Amino acid sequence: MNFPNYFADAEASFDEAQFVIFGVPYDKTSSFRRGASQAPKEIRQASWNFETFNIRTGIDLRDIKFHDYGDLEVTKDSPREMFEKVKKLTSMLLSKNKFPIAIGGEHSITPGIVHAFQKDIAVLSLDAHIDFRQQYENESYNHACAARRIADHIDINNIAVLGIRSAEKEEYIDAKKQGLFHIDSFDIRRDGIKKALERTKKHLGNKKIYLTFDIDVIDPAYAPGVSTPEPFGITPFDVLEIFDFFSSHLVGFDIVEVCPLYDNGVTSILAAKFVRYIMEKSFSKI
Repeated sequence: MNFPNYFADAEASFDEAQFVIFGVPYDKTSSFRRGASQAPKEIRQASWNFETFNIRTGIDLRDIKFHDYGDLEVTKDSPREMFEKVKKLTSMLLSKNKFPIAIGGEHSITPGIVHAFQKDIAVLSLDAHIDFRQQYENESYNHACAARRIADHIDINNIAVLGIRSAEKEEYIDAKKQGLFHIDSFDIRRDGIKKALERTKKHLGNKKIYLTFDIDVIDPAYAPGVSTPEPFGITPFDVLEIFDFFSSHLVGFDIVEVCPLYDNGVTSILAAKFVRYIMEKSFSKI
């Protein structure tokens, strides 16, 4: 069954919307599975599965004014060209006081969004991979360089990465040497998500936070349809606790690396639910 090609319940006009969703169907630098460019379409389709009311938040999505801007035309662009288009659109949204919500696409879409913000924000990245390479496959704007390109714009001390369990050896040594704050999934499993959140909050302070959510941070048992699956991840309930904990600080959000070709739709459904949840939690704090 085909549903409308916009995110469910996104009935507000651009001018009246508080939140603006846009898709970035890009996966030119994917290094294992291709297909993340299909994610914006599939996540939008999955979004029609849900009731408008959420019993966890007590919020009905029909009470939130949000708009679906559609997709950027980036599929044929170089990574740098895509970066510039994403930055330009995000800058426009911020100039109109919108809360940007990007649906990728691979993780290479995130630096363009972050570079549109002032340099005094913090970035919280949920990711199985540390993504701190200077280059990968001769490309500086590769998805494996996302955290590194973010650190080109904001102070590395204002970045936190949660849930990692994969890194190239030299990349990992370099990240530690430069002081990139990170908590791996094994620490979260041992000490619990609440301790990880308290450590992260102490590190980031009360700064405004941009949240980038690579869905491969979740164990592939729950989210198998991702571009670079990595075992021993965190759970969807851990992610809910992260969202709850930081929702009052958020100024923008993206969800990346859903690869719909590699599961039966469950990862897209999970992604759509998280997009809705971010709006509900951010709306409830305003």
